[in-house]
Amino acid sequence: METEAKQHLDDFYQQLRVLQRYSEHTLESYTHDLQLLVNFCQAHAIMQWQQVQVTHLRAHISARHRQGMSGKSLQRELSAIRSFFKYLVKMQVVTANPAKLIQAPKSKRKLPKVLDVDQVCGLLEAGADSLLEIRDLAMFELLYSSGLRLAELVALDLADIDLAAGALLVREGKGGKSRYLPVGSKAIQALQTWLSRRIAVPEEHAIFTSKQGKRLTRRSVELRLERWCKQKGVSEHVYPHILRHSFASHLLESSQDLRAVQELLGHSNISTTQVYTHLDFQHLARVYDSAHPRAKRTKGQ
Repeated sequence: METEAKQHLDDFYQQLRVLQRYSEHTLESYTHDLQLLVNFCQAHAIMQWQQVQVTHLRAHISARHRQGMSGKSLQRELSAIRSFFKYLVKMQVVTANPAKLIQAPKSKRKLPKVLDVDQVCGLLEAGADSLLEIRDLAMFELLYSSGLRLAELVALDLADIDLAAGALLVREGKGGKSRYLPVGSKAIQALQTWLSRRIAVPEEHAIFTSKQGKRLTRRSVELRLERWCKQKGVSEHVYPHILRHSFASHLLESSQDLRAVQELLGHSNISTTQVYTHLDFQHLARVYDSAHPRAKRTKGQ
């Protein structure tokens, strides 16, 4: 594409970073999704954004769908494209947003994978045998205790947590929104043990640091959880977000308070939280099938 068109993209990314304060993770997603659009435009000799039409975008999304991309992934890509063209309209580069009315193909919504309470307890009560495992246990306890996203966990600073009050502050959650969260007693104990031994280079404020004393990355946490499960004999494939899903499912199952769970998770739309009601119904259905005297099916049915 022409230099001017590339500059519009760079200016858009700068606005997301500086004015809208998007996280690096979100910026990476936008950059990836819009680069796919750039590749499509170049393959079809489209050199300026003013040349992009609704038919072009439909062809681009259709091609991505044929490549096997899910409806959810395509919705995310379209969201990035809409946001970019909305910016171009605002800057008077284009007169209309060609992505405004395009819808991604719908795909069946998958229910999130969760662990049951016994599985979570087995995972967290396996015992820590080294300094790094003491840190790891504190991380995993906090993920389950407060329902944190992985990016929120690694972004936590010492000033963000008040162990005496049993609370923490997520300064910039998804969409740049902050929220206060309670911290359970088990997580507080694990954090106290880790913080009394924490290693950190000068001026490093992160709660969770590496053996070099620097802030942990998201990938490091994923690998440490994978290692923990292997060493502790946990057969389930567990990744950090499963602990967040389990937190939400267990809390909703006990409280039946969808709004409270929405606030704790930091969901902007309650429909996002409602997926956990389906999990709760599945649990109730299993209880019903096993306990109700006239619910059990006979063989052959």
